Amino acid sequence: MVEPERWWREGVFYQVYPRSFADSNGDGIGDLRGLIDRLDHLEWLGIDGIWLSPIHPSPNEDWGYDVSDYVGVHPDLGTLEDVDELVVEAGRRGIRVLLDLVPNHTSIRHPWFRERPELYVWTDAPPNNWRSVFDRGPSWTLDGETGRYYLHTFATGQPDLDWRNPEVHAEFQRIIRFWLDRGVAGFRLDVVNVLYKDPELRDDPPAGPEDPPLLRELGMRRVNSMTQPEIHDLLREWRRLCEEYEPPRILVGEVYALQVPHWASYYGNGDQLHLSFNFQLMYNRFETGKLSGVVAEVGASCRPAPGRAGRARTTTAGGSRAGGRAATSGSPAAAS
Repeated sequence: MVEPERWWREGVFYQVYPRSFADSNGDGIGDLRGLIDRLDHLEWLGIDGIWLSPIHPSPNEDWGYDVSDYVGVHPDLGTLEDVDELVVEAGRRGIRVLLDLVPNHTSIRHPWFRERPELYVWTDAPPNNWRSVFDRGPSWTLDGETGRYYLHTFATGQPDLDWRNPEVHAEFQRIIRFWLDRGVAGFRLDVVNVLYKDPELRDDPPAGPEDPPLLRELGMRRVNSMTQPEIHDLLREWRRLCEEYEPPRILVGEVYALQVPHWASYYGNGDQLHLSFNFQLMYNRFETGKLSGVVAEVGASCRPAPGRAGRARTTTAGGSRAGGRAATSGSPAAAS
């Protein structure tokens, strides 16, 4: 087991998608009770932390990343009491539990969308050229009930929250405390670089030959539809909140930034994210020399993200077992 104060630097994280991990009651759906029953196996594997894919109530139009209640548990998966037992039983085995937190958007079926529309980003007409990450279509969709357009960086059923509204801040302070008070060790923050948008909703500029292939394929640089500087103050706020607890909780960020200086900036001066996924390794062949160069340039705890659902397995992308081993150095996250 890794020493408590250094576990997140040197430990192994294991991602669990609860619906497919272990079914305890024979209904064909994995659940938290099934995960509890398999904790001895995870301990045997040497796991230090479990990262749970979203467990909240959701219509599941995007694998649970369309949340309709941030402080509940999807009834297919279990109850709050099951979460409490999971945290306790995992802790007995030296395993911490992290939750997936989705702060950029909710499900369109979240009560907020109708009851508190001011928490979302609305316009009277599409104001810019922003494109959806999922289908590359417009990021603005007409809401038939209000006659206005709402922003969705991802699916049409995932309206973006307005992080320039202080009420959104207050709600997520409450949500984060709710789970940390229950003993959760921290959060994996979904698409954390997307939260803030340009306040004037200006167009994203065209991509140039110097940009990474993914941006050239998209045809634009996402500098106004995401990656705004205000995110760093928010992360400092959340880091301070995490450090109120003993032991301190941790923040792991999903930052889709292929330029190392931008991605590394989310560490701040040790006062923002504890860890950030390194997606460079997912979109490039793994070469030991290049990997060591990236680690040196970041200057912080580097967590390779060599693979994920929908991408080639690590050994395939690495071109060999040796390449796969190089890609997974640095205590990465393993997926179930």
